[in-house]
Amino acid sequence: MTETKKVAISLPQELMRKIERIRKATGESRSAFISRAIRQALKDREQEFLVARYVEGYRKFPETKEEIELAEASAARLLAEEPWE
Repeated sequence: MTETKKVAISLPQELMRKIERIRKATGESRSAFISRAIRQALKDREQEFLVARYVEGYRKFPETKEEIELAEASAARLLAEEPWE
C-alpha cells in the first residue's frame, strides 16, 4: 500500500458542495476524489509542459522545404496504394 500523508486545505463552500455531490454519486471517498483530481491536474500540467517544449523545439528547428516535400511525396505514395472504393 502507498504511504499517505494528511493535508488540511480550505476550499470555497460552492466548490465543496460540487465535490460532495459528485463524489456521493460515484461512491468515492472525499480523499479518493480529491487525490484523483490532483493527479489529473498534474497530468494536464505535464502535458502542457511537453507541448510547450515541442513547440519551442519546432520553432528553433522547423522542417526544411526538402523535408516537407519528402513527407508529401511519401504520403501521396502511401495513399495511392490504398484501395479507395
